[in-house]
Amino acid sequence: MSKDLSNSSFSPQKKITTHIFRMKKQRGEPISMLTAYDYPTAMAIDKAGIDCILVGDSLGMVVLGYENTLPVTMEDMLHHCRAVARGARNALLIGDMPFMSYQTSIEEAVRNAGRFLQEAGMDGVKLEGGRARLDCVRAIVETGIPVMGHLGLTPQSVHQFGGFKAQAREHEAALRLIDDAHLLEQAGCFSIVLEAVPARLATLISQRLDIPTIGIGAGPGCDGQVLVTHDLIGLFDRFTPRFVRKYASLYDEMRRAFETYKSDIETGAFPANEHCIDMPEEEWQSLLGELGELG
Repeated sequence: MSKDLSNSSFSPQKKITTHIFRMKKQRGEPISMLTAYDYPTAMAIDKAGIDCILVGDSLGMVVLGYENTLPVTMEDMLHHCRAVARGARNALLIGDMPFMSYQTSIEEAVRNAGRFLQEAGMDGVKLEGGRARLDCVRAIVETGIPVMGHLGLTPQSVHQFGGFKAQAREHEAALRLIDDAHLLEQAGCFSIVLEAVPARLATLISQRLDIPTIGIGAGPGCDGQVLVTHDLIGLFDRFTPRFVRKYASLYDEMRRAFETYKSDIETGAFPANEHCIDMPEEEWQSLLGELGELG
């Protein structure tokens, strides 16, 4: 018999599931979500009790140095997903399906979605798009793989949008977004990310859906929030989106540490005696004697 969670708190020590996602929405409990791309970051996020870790294709920009997410491959994603899965035990783990891993055919989409679970330890996948992706979503869900949708500013469509711009600010586009959200829910998505859309619109959509919404630049009315961790901790220096709150400035701290390290090497301050390995005096003298005999 399954355990009744209706009267229990969601401890960070419990494995978060899509079922808990739905229960959190029903109870009005906010969902927390961050990105991770490596083992130590995943471990820290998991220990902080964050509900969900997204291994996002944003790694293309914040880890691999690309201008956008389009060059990211399946092999890139699986490599980083495996590292994250080794570091996190409690959070729901979602792998981001990269560009052209699901757009070419439904069969290819299902196969690639399966690789995230079978080869990389993910609990589900995320893909971008609305009505154009419904058959794809249905097919993946029918295989037993949880799917998180993504609407609004979908970075894989950056060239179509003409850049990283806010979406659905006109009423016709807003109506289409509302319809797309309902269609994704009906297709079987367990949750939907809403990115860079008006806060009032995101709140309206969240109220109309039975599945939780996760906002990024979509205001406080969503059922949860997600940020790119490198933005949150100030580790990505190229730009910071307007909707990000920086909780640390680690890029500056890292640069200062590296500069101090360089200076210490140049002045001889590092390594000091406490950083050196000693050798017993008798062993040293024996070595010198041996070298003298050989000489």
